[in-house]
Amino acid sequence: MFLEIDQATVCYPAAHAAERTAAVEAVSFGLAAGEIGVLIGPSGCGKTTLLRAVAGLEPLHSGRISLAGQLLSEGGGAHVSPERRRVGMVFQDYALFPHLSVAQNVGFGLAGESRSARAARVAELLDLVGLGHTATRAPHQLSGGQQQRVALARALAARPALLLLDEPFSSLDVDLRERLAQELRAILKRTGTTALFVTHDQLEAFALGDRIGVMHRGRLEQWDEPYALYHRPATRFVADFIGHGVFAPAELVQGPAGLRVRTPLGDFADRSGTPAAPASGGAGLEVLLRADDIVHDDASPLKACIERKAFRGSEFLYTLRLASGEQLLAHVPSHHDHQIGEWIGIRAEIEHVVTFARAG
Repeated sequence: MFLEIDQATVCYPAAHAAERTAAVEAVSFGLAAGEIGVLIGPSGCGKTTLLRAVAGLEPLHSGRISLAGQLLSEGGGAHVSPERRRVGMVFQDYALFPHLSVAQNVGFGLAGESRSARAARVAELLDLVGLGHTATRAPHQLSGGQQQRVALARALAARPALLLLDEPFSSLDVDLRERLAQELRAILKRTGTTALFVTHDQLEAFALGDRIGVMHRGRLEQWDEPYALYHRPATRFVADFIGHGVFAPAELVQGPAGLRVRTPLGDFADRSGTPAAPASGGAGLEVLLRADDIVHDDASPLKACIERKAFRGSEFLYTLRLASGEQLLAHVPSHHDHQIGEWIGIRAEIEHVVTFARAG
């Protein structure tokens, strides 16, 4: 792996060693060269602290961080200073110098190069981020999205081995964030840059990441490809945090074709060929039902009552209740505009059956 994080633990400072609490605890994962990794999780989960540890801004209490075979940090031992790590950073607030032009901001870290080499590199990067026409402007003359692309160009100027991005789009509106996330991925792939990105936005994470890590209370719950993270959550927290879904009571039953999972919507087997439920299953299970597992079908004999609905343009997110009391979520095309309190037909189309031990 190009970036290797092995059992990294970062502790909050305390007057006495016994009183230390871990902001990041025993986190391990790796990134191959050219891959984009994303850390996601609720506020205070430790994702930004871990990013700062990779940058060299936070010391490790224990564990190791290596980049391209070079040991950067080791708990109680080696610690390469931030400026010697060949790591670039892009922050939430852009951190552009207001008294310098766009071109001067991008070229700020290239003082050791000749004037011609510096000018060529600046022009190359501004063209890469689509801002070649803004070279002589001041930062305040640009939009927020343009300023963020200037900050990206500046971070890439010195050809860092690793690029770190700490919620760089958090101050921008939703539509712009989604577009910039797609543009950023294209730029990083075009330059072959290895990057680690922190966000709280799931759409950003899925738009950007080759690998996504979900953090919770300082620990890494799962590090996986986006598809696997959504369809094969490793823990109940990941299943609950990613996407829209609910948990319904379930049990394993043995049928002629093998194990099936009995749910309030019927019996199901996983269509992907992987086991339908943990080997230790049986009674005391819950099945994850995503909103996209539930299909509105007026012809279905199974009915559910609409308790809430949220309009999302092309679709509604319906909160439904079965006659037996279980709650479900469903994405329904918005031209099916049913009223709260109305009973509608539904059926389940479950490709991936995911179960967990029943909470409590």
